[in-house]
Amino acid sequence: MYQIENVSRPYVWGSMTAIADLLGRPAPGGPEAELWIGAHPDSPSLALHSNGAKQPLDELIESNPLHFLGAESLAAFGPRLPFLTKILAADQPLSLQVHPSLEQAREGYARENSAGLAADSLERNYRDDNHKPEMIFALTPFRALCGFRPVPIAKSIFQHLATILDPTAQGVPPIMTSVIADLSNTDESLALKAAFTRLIEGGKKSSDAVFEIVAMLRGGALREPHEEALTALIEINDAFPGDPGVLISLLLNHLSLQPGEAVYLPAGNIHAYLHGLGVEVMASSDNVLRGGLTPKHVDVPELLSTVRFESLGVPSVIADGRGHGQELYRPPFAEFQLQRIELSPTDEPVALAQNGPVVVLVVSGSVVLESATDHLSLERGAAAFIASAEKPVQVSPIQGRPESSVAFAVTTGLGR
Repeated sequence: MYQIENVSRPYVWGSMTAIADLLGRPAPGGPEAELWIGAHPDSPSLALHSNGAKQPLDELIESNPLHFLGAESLAAFGPRLPFLTKILAADQPLSLQVHPSLEQAREGYARENSAGLAADSLERNYRDDNHKPEMIFALTPFRALCGFRPVPIAKSIFQHLATILDPTAQGVPPIMTSVIADLSNTDESLALKAAFTRLIEGGKKSSDAVFEIVAMLRGGALREPHEEALTALIEINDAFPGDPGVLISLLLNHLSLQPGEAVYLPAGNIHAYLHGLGVEVMASSDNVLRGGLTPKHVDVPELLSTVRFESLGVPSVIADGRGHGQELYRPPFAEFQLQRIELSPTDEPVALAQNGPVVVLVVSGSVVLESATDHLSLERGAAAFIASAEKPVQVSPIQGRPESSVAFAVTTGLGR
């Protein structure tokens, strides 16, 4: 077992205090958007050796993949940690984005390499050859856009806006009229693709419509029966004035997760996190195709080839309770699952869910990890990497401490 130090990402949309407050340490003095816990080569955690040396976790794993990953994970995913865990703290909306399938990632990465794009090029769509299915577990109330709404609901929102812009329909921006016509197509996929494409390629037409709608709503125009979507539209525009993604948000489901609720995001699911603190788990990849709400590179043709144009329900992940304060969250991906462990000071040890390698993060109290050959004490804010060869591992509260403890553990989803 290794205690690990993890890498913070100071993106501008991050919270100034949320991650520090969660982990019980001083705020950094600037935005802290993500804490990366894993072995992704862009920002690997550092494993602390007993002699005080620090080693990037990806290098440690490469030194003995079978020991650290286990035969099953090694066979399924190769010689890399298959998952990446993050603590994500959004104070502003993130970019509207989608992640590729495994086949798309492999093909796109090879294509951009063949074209001679540098690994750090801002024009790159593919940073690696892996897909990036995700899950977000809410630690605070958490709001997000996730997947397309049913077309009739999206159409009714645009019709509502058109009516209050001008009941005679004479002064409605043409792009709004066209989107309503797009959404009248009885073929769901064609309707969504046409409306989405029109808005993202709308340029000044989209921007002008956004500004007109926002001015109207700020002036007191009726938001009911679509108050949630239209209030979010104003919030998103405040962060990205006139961006086409502001209107695209009306095509998408608006999720409001309560602490302890989780959703998963498969390839092709268009989404954006709006506000909140959560544990995010994903396949170990940094492949993101952006569709707006960002100053970063947007490749519209590549995006359109990746988005799944179909309406979705809420892709919730329901906890599998194991008793003794243990909950397992198992999305339909082989790369990862999340375990939440809550222990009172007098609780007996519980078994750590372990399908190969594991990372553990303590967010409250303190715990002891113990195997047949090793043990490691972790205080609030500390994290650990556990080799597959250490199985089985038990988690216990540290004796004599008055507070309850909460820890999160991530392992693969293999062998369910």
